[in-house]
Amino acid sequence: MRWNRAAGCWHRFVFICTVFVLICFCQTWSAVDWDGEIRVAIFDRGQIRYQPDSVGQFDTESLKAKENGRAIEQEVSLPVLAEPFRITAHLIMEPIPKDELSVHDKWDRAGSLYLVQPGEPNLELVKFVTAYGGRTEHRVDISHLAPLLSGKRTVGAFIDTWVSPAWKVSCELTYTPVEEPSVAPVWVMPVFNEPAFDAQTYGETGEELELSIPNGADRVMLYYLVSGHCTDGRGADEFESKDNVLSVDSSVVYRFRPWRDDCRKFREINPYTRRWSDGNWSSDYDRSGWCPGDMVEPLELDLTDHLNSGDHRLGIVIEDIRPRDEEEHYGYWRVSAYLVGFRKNSAGQGEN
Repeated sequence: MRWNRAAGCWHRFVFICTVFVLICFCQTWSAVDWDGEIRVAIFDRGQIRYQPDSVGQFDTESLKAKENGRAIEQEVSLPVLAEPFRITAHLIMEPIPKDELSVHDKWDRAGSLYLVQPGEPNLELVKFVTAYGGRTEHRVDISHLAPLLSGKRTVGAFIDTWVSPAWKVSCELTYTPVEEPSVAPVWVMPVFNEPAFDAQTYGETGEELELSIPNGADRVMLYYLVSGHCTDGRGADEFESKDNVLSVDSSVVYRFRPWRDDCRKFREINPYTRRWSDGNWSSDYDRSGWCPGDMVEPLELDLTDHLNSGDHRLGIVIEDIRPRDEEEHYGYWRVSAYLVGFRKNSAGQGEN
């Protein structure tokens, strides 16, 4: 009888310890599946609102409002993993209802999920534009950013709204075990993040950035995220394409015009889209690299032949940006860029 009581106490002790460990584990990581998949909650319907007079009133110990309330930043602990994982960002934007028939922010707004990099430009994990007052959802593979997605990090979400309240943002990162890839990222370098690349600031010469490329990469890729806009919703640079020119050490390596001509297919998730004077729906127009309700895909440019280890200069020029007019309206671009160095695995062959 004494032995049974002792055994029972021991079993209860083991059970309590196991539950305690799991609780502590799940406080850092939102959920762990038995097949090894790890899910980390970043934001749970975090509110975006333009509220400059009381920007910090909804702050918590770990979540802070930034940009007059148009951004929220959350400190999180991400898993430190030795085995290869696919990392997926699941992002949801929901407009905040005003009443049964309308929402507070009916407009399409530029937005970003980003990683705060102290002393460096913030790194855009996902670039997007909200729908005209509609709910949107994106799942994006960001496995190439794995070197920065571990340990204690600060993740932010931004929506360029001017109303309050405006949007709720939810975000989760999922780490899924995968077989050893043929190439794997070994370093990530944020190089640029400018939400107002305009003629007044950058003119015809654009921006030239000094880089120091580390050793150890077999391939160097540039990820360039860009979308064209204007302050009055008329003409350039939103509805007229412009050349984006990328150079390395003063030699042009790529020239292209960001453009989307498939925006019509997103009309159903734009409940507050309206017809313009020409009869077309506002959500349907072709635009400079984006559509209302969709994410902005990065340009992936292989610069291995141009960026060997050592010091280099990366140039970014956007030609013929619409200058500021007498009514203070102008064209501008939202631009960010980062580099990723990849290394071939000894057992792997082929492309990433």
